[in-house]
Amino acid sequence: MKITEMAHLYVKTALREGGVAVDATAGNGHDTLFLARLAGPGGRVYAFDIQEEALQRTSALLQQENLLDRVKLIKAGHEQMSAYVNEAVSAVMFNLGYLPGGDHRIVTGKGTTLAALKEALTLLQNGGVITVVAYPGHPGGKEEQEALLDYCKTLNSREYRVAYTFYLNQAHHPPVLITVHKL
Repeated sequence: MKITEMAHLYVKTALREGGVAVDATAGNGHDTLFLARLAGPGGRVYAFDIQEEALQRTSALLQQENLLDRVKLIKAGHEQMSAYVNEAVSAVMFNLGYLPGGDHRIVTGKGTTLAALKEALTLLQNGGVITVVAYPGHPGGKEEQEALLDYCKTLNSREYRVAYTFYLNQAHHPPVLITVHKL
């Protein structure tokens, strides 16, 4: 099972039809599509990306699946999440790094990602989940992962359950999964 598939399993436990979710890094649109399907016709998904190319790819995928009406595409950094989302959310998904097939020099960074995680925590309803797929192999990726882990260790265990999942037997800095469940 891929680490991204594990993230989907966690989100399935928290997001129900009619729910609200955030894709903090729209990218090619796969997580946005997944969230839109789970949220159903009465639900809503906010999808963020700083790259127009990513939003165009996401839009095309959603149009192909007739689900664009469930999603609000936002060209902004994920650290600005609460400026656009004014309601409690059941799930927030992050898939960090760079846009696959895009400019690999444009990557998420520890400062904005940490700020976005903090914003996501303020929007997350009880029983909700945040998933963060991090890639320590790209430039700055290890520092981003470590900053997220250091911050998550400080979260109150009476309010949140934090898990860290990684593959021990994969070479070349495989991706990791951080999940935050709000109790």
